[in-house]
This record gives sequence, structure tokens and C-alpha cells, in this order.
Amino acid sequence: MKAGVFKKATIFGGIALAAAVLLSGCGASKSGSDEALSTKEISVGVTAGPHEQIMENVAKLAKEDGLTIKLTTFDDYNTPNTALNDGDLNSNSYQTIQFLDQQVEDRGYDIVPAFKTIYALMGIYSNNVDSVEDIPDGAKIGVPNDPSNEYRALKLLETAGLIKLKSGLNESATKNDIAENPKNLDIQELEASQIVNQLDDLSAAVVNGNFAVNAGLSVEDDAIFGEPTEGNEYYNVFAVQKGHKDDEVVKTIKKYYQSAENVKYIEDTFKGAIVPAFE
Repeated sequence: MKAGVFKKATIFGGIALAAAVLLSGCGASKSGSDEALSTKEISVGVTAGPHEQIMENVAKLAKEDGLTIKLTTFDDYNTPNTALNDGDLNSNSYQTIQFLDQQVEDRGYDIVPAFKTIYALMGIYSNNVDSVEDIPDGAKIGVPNDPSNEYRALKLLETAGLIKLKSGLNESATKNDIAENPKNLDIQELEASQIVNQLDDLSAAVVNGNFAVNAGLSVEDDAIFGEPTEGNEYYNVFAVQKGHKDDEVVKTIKKYYQSAENVKYIEDTFKGAIVPAFE
């Protein structure tokens, strides 16, 4: 992998939902409902960028079965699960299984994964150094500030040889769980969607794959250190309310999401920066 020299990028935003998600007519099922989701129309929450683009392609393919997929786009990681749990969405597609599990544990959501979607690989990016070895003592390093993603970022820094974490940690670990920090790095906990915009002000930063792609970056071409695909446990999932995992409409979406046509779209569009997480 080579280091990239990047211009400051602007994350193109989604449709932020500040208060309530109004999806009247989308067949949203309130949490706990036993009634199967409609096979004609379903609402799906996504984050702007790769998840949105892929689901747009799936929506085109699903029209073959007479299914209308209505997308609602978010620019943060928390609102899509709140909206799904509250019944303002039927489903969402944007998060790793670890992030979902942590939110279910922390917030008591009745949300479950339905099927695997993609890998959005994390990478360490920099506008100021060419390798992890060049990161100076006392350098500012950005990491996502949300549960699961911060732990994942810290593990990547550990794999890169920059820090050592305490043993026995879980997905709620933070920078306070660093056991050894030989370079006295200043770990900055930042909003995940904004980290890539702050690369000029940091020696380096760990950026989530979807936000890196939004900025025109990829682990393979631009990161100074990145996650591999092989053995990667951070796959993303399509999620629904508990009790709807086996609904017919979910099976239909899975069929098209994991189809050869959609795999080709992912490969042609993202050139290895985003890859399928299913066989």
C-alpha cells in the first residue's frame, strides 16, 4: 500500500433526520409487531455513500419481483437504528455486526441481523507522513468516537505496532484501555464521518471504509496501513426488527443483494475498496 497525498475532502451528506423519520405509506411496522412486512414495498435506512449506492442498485434489481425499496439516507451511525427500533423504518443496511450487537446491548433494541452485506475496510490515512514508521512522538491520531468502531480502530493501531491494548477487552473499549503507548500518541476521539476532513490537522487517522470511499480513498491505494479482507470479522449486515428476519420480503432483498449482478456492480464501482462479505 502506498501513502496518499490528499486534498481536504468533503463528505457528501445524506438526508439527516433531526427529529422524527416520517415514512407514512412505507409499510413501517412498529417494534414488536408480528405482522409480516409487505412484499410490495419496504423502507431501508442507509448511510450516504457505498451503502446508499449499493441499495439503489438492489432496488433496481428488485423491481423484477414487483418490490419497491424506499431509501432514507442518514449522515450518522446512531439514527438508523433508532428509527428501525421505533418502527419508522422497516430495515437498515449500514453497520457492522459488532456495532449492531453493541447498540442492542447498550440500548435494548429489538433489532437482529438478517444477512451479510459488505466489508468496508478501515485504514490508517495521512496527509502528513508516508508510513506508520514516520509518525512522530506525541503525534495526534484520529479515531472514531463511537462504540465498536473506536475499538476496531485501536486494534488496527495495535496491529500497526503503534500501541498495545489491555487484554480481555470488548467492543466498548476506548483509548483509556491502551496499555502501552511508546510514542505517547495523542489519540483524538472524533465523529467518524468527519475524520477524513481533519487529516490536515492530524498526523494520521483511522477512517471507516465507507467514509474513505466517499472521499475518493481506498485502503489498497491510499492508506499507510489497512485491514485485510481475509479473516476480517467486521462484516456489515442488513438488519430488521426481531421477528422479521425470515419475512419473504427480506429473502427477496437478500437474493438480489447477493446476486451475481450486484456483486459485479460492487466490484466495478468500488474497485476493491468495498467488497462482498458473503460467499
